[in-house]
Order: sequence, then structure tokens, then C-alpha cells
Amino acid sequence: MIKRPGSPTSAPRHFHLLWEDDLEDLREVLEAILKRRDEVVRRWYQLYVLHFGDARCLSEAEFTRIFAPAIERNKSALLENDMERYASEVIGLGEALALRGVALEEVIASLHLFEESAHSVFPQDPPPPTHIYTLFDKLSHVRIILLVSAYFRLRSAIAGERIAALEREAARLPIGSRVRFRGLVGATHAMRELYDRIEATARTRGTVLIVGESGTGKELVAHAIHDSGPKQGLPFIALNCAAIPKDLIESEMFGYKRGAFSGANVDYAGLFRAADGGTLFLDEVTEMSPETQSKLLRVIQERAVRPVGTTRELPVNVRLIASTNRDPEQAVADGQLRPDLYYRLQASVLRVAPLRERREDIPLLVEHFIAVFNERFGRDVAGIEPAALQAIEHHSWPGNVRELSNAFEGAFTFGNGRSLRLEDLPAAISAAVPAPLIADDPRDGRGLASGAHPAKPVSTFAEAERDVVQRALESTAGNRLQAAKLLQISRKKLYAMIEKHGL
Repeated sequence: MIKRPGSPTSAPRHFHLLWEDDLEDLREVLEAILKRRDEVVRRWYQLYVLHFGDARCLSEAEFTRIFAPAIERNKSALLENDMERYASEVIGLGEALALRGVALEEVIASLHLFEESAHSVFPQDPPPPTHIYTLFDKLSHVRIILLVSAYFRLRSAIAGERIAALEREAARLPIGSRVRFRGLVGATHAMRELYDRIEATARTRGTVLIVGESGTGKELVAHAIHDSGPKQGLPFIALNCAAIPKDLIESEMFGYKRGAFSGANVDYAGLFRAADGGTLFLDEVTEMSPETQSKLLRVIQERAVRPVGTTRELPVNVRLIASTNRDPEQAVADGQLRPDLYYRLQASVLRVAPLRERREDIPLLVEHFIAVFNERFGRDVAGIEPAALQAIEHHSWPGNVRELSNAFEGAFTFGNGRSLRLEDLPAAISAAVPAPLIADDPRDGRGLASGAHPAKPVSTFAEAERDVVQRALESTAGNRLQAAKLLQISRKKLYAMIEKHGL
């Protein structure tokens, strides 16, 4: 037992933030929240929609189903001074949100939105004294500690088991025959080269820049680097810089001192110190302001962070992995990426190919997602009908592997057969296959409907890309600078395409 300064009784301190008599001080507020639970949840959901819009993960029905009973259970536990039951309830909520696939950024932001919705039902006649708001903020930090810890533990366990199973399968194959690697799926030359570069990068602790279009799996690559290294058991923390307002990224990364700004009621360590010893992944780093990029560069160079509101730097030992969906050289030219930060990151650059450039991997990905969603939905889908597979193979996939994953999740949600059908797929994908290929008539030996004329052969994207580059070079008499301008791409991109296609 620890005696609280100035308190006549002994009271244990919870998570270094709350004393038992703090809970008693919060009793009136907790009773008000419990009594007006439905009103709090409605207001909370309104703020959630306002903040996340169409990007939100949860529908109103699902939001209410998850959070309304959670408020009932954990506030009741607090009113009974049963901190162990409260902790158990919040941990269960964190695990449920992780299983549902709600992004961590959305979870944390939603918890802050709950505070705002709860404030609307605080007693007003008379209003609570200022220290009650401070205690409620501390209780909110306890909730975040419990929930995020549970979220990470479950996600790590799921990822660990999945990776272990894939690695057991991959271990039986020669290195040159790998079709899966630490959650990544693909057997094309581009993917196997990526696997090799991940392993080489993992042997060092240097900074890394992952370049690839949205949806190509840059965070999976970052996870693979972390898991392939010697410190895979240590924290891996990801921050989507595009999802956090630019004026909050600095305090989120570096932490802050109590009183540093309005709302900073307690000290916050920040993500760099939370990831100490492990890996911090900054997704879409070009979305940071130039000023924050400058401070990030200093952290990389000095291996120390300065929390907002302090003058003292604190040492950190973190591997930094950044990513961007832009051409980094173009981002530098456009002022979206500081040149000095890019020069620091470009020592180790990994490029992730878009799905349209590795269409040969689509059957493997189809097999992978059928297995994934069978497990997630408790289904027993045996395969995919030929017409549906043809549509998938003909689609352009502007959203890359993420779009493919979302298409399969939708097919599993709305389809109910033993095989995935063309009509189970989103309309934009099912419309991608030519009509003669999806006729319901009996097929001849070439896979065509009886009496149908063979469809004109369709070039692959790689073939079309090679043809465009070759014609650009011919029209500029081999002048690569002029060819790059003609194609409206960087010279570096052109050189990579020339090497890729052997021109």
C-alpha cells in the first residue's frame, strides 16, 4: 500500500496515475455517464462520424453494440472500486477491436472522442471543480494504457502465428522458390528480389525508406524487416502520418510535458520512446510538415528526442522505417520531402511493385485471401469460379493488394456459396472481363462458349509498358532525358523501367 500525500488513509495507486480515493471523487461523474449511457453513445458516434467520415471502420449498429455494453460494464466496475474487473473489461474491449480490424489510430482517436462526449453529461448544477476533469483525464489515460496494450498483444499473437505458419511452409522451399515471406505473398522476380532486400536490410539497424503506391503493402514490408531482424520481440509501432493532423504529429512522435499546451494534463512519452529498442514505422512521411521533418532528421542523427515543452533531450534506440506513396525525387522537387531527410533515408530504399506489374501473383493472392477470410468468417469456401477469376485477372487494380483484399472481404460478406462467384465481386471488378469469356454456355476445349469467337489476345501491363518505353526511346533517338520528359516520369524511374524490360 502507498500512502497518498495529504491523505489520512492508505490507498493503492493504479498505473501510477490514480489513487483509490480519486475513484470516489469521480463517483458523481461516473454515475451520470452510466445513467445517460445511450445519450453518451449517440453523441460519441456523431463525433466519430464527423471525425472519420466514410473512412470509419464501424457502422452505427456495430459501434453501439460494442461500446454501449462496454460503458455499462466498466463504469459499474469503477463504481464498485473493482479495478481488476475494470482492467479485465477494458482489455476485452481492446481485443475485440483488434479482432474487428479497427486501426490503432482510429481506436486512440475514438477514446479521445469519448472524453468529449462524456463531458456533455457531467453534472452542471453546480459544475464539477477543475480537478475532476483532471482526474477524468487520468482515468482516460489508464483506459488507453490497458486497451492499447491488449490491442498490441492480440495483434502480435495473431501476426506471430500467421507468420510462423507461413515461415514453416517457406522453410521447406529453396530460397529461389519462395512464394511467401513473413506475410507477403508473391513468386514473381520483383517479389523475390524484395524478399532478398528485406533480409539484407534486417541485418542492420539503419533507416529505411519504403516506396510504393497506396495499397501495395508497405506496412507489411516494414513488419517483415522488423521480424527478420535480431530484435523482433521488441515493439513495432506504426503511425499513419496522413491520418493525424499535422499540428499533432510532433507531440505524438516526440511526446510532451504536462502543461506544454492546452489539454496536456499529464506527461506523454511519445511513440519514439514507446518503440525504444524496436521499430517505429512512419507511413506516408511526406505528409509531415517541413518543420516536423527537420526535427525528425535531428532525432535520427542525434538518437535523442526532445518532448514538446521541455529543453532536455532523452536518448532513444529506435530503428526508423518511413514510407511514401510518392516518387521521392518528385516529392523533394515539389517541396513535400526535405532534401536532407531524403538523403538520410535513401541509403536503404525498398520499392514495392504495384499489383498491375506482378499479375502473375494474382492466383497466389487469391488462394491466400480465400484462406484468410475462411478463417476470419468461419467459412469453408473451396475456391473461385473461372469467370470470377478471369474478372480479377483482367481488373486494373488501382488500389493494389488492399483493393483485392477488400474485394474478397466483400465477396465473403455477401456471398454464401462454396465457391466465390462473379456476382459476389464488386461491380467495378466483375465488369472487367470481356463478355465472351463469362458466357454461361458449355465451353469448348479453349475455354470459350460454344460458337463464340476467340477474344483478341490482351497484352499484359508489363508488355504494354515495355512497348510505350521503347517507342519513347525511339522517338527521341535514345535521349533518355527527353524520353523521361515525354513519358512525364523521372529519369530514375525511366532507368529502372529500361533495366526491368532489358531495353
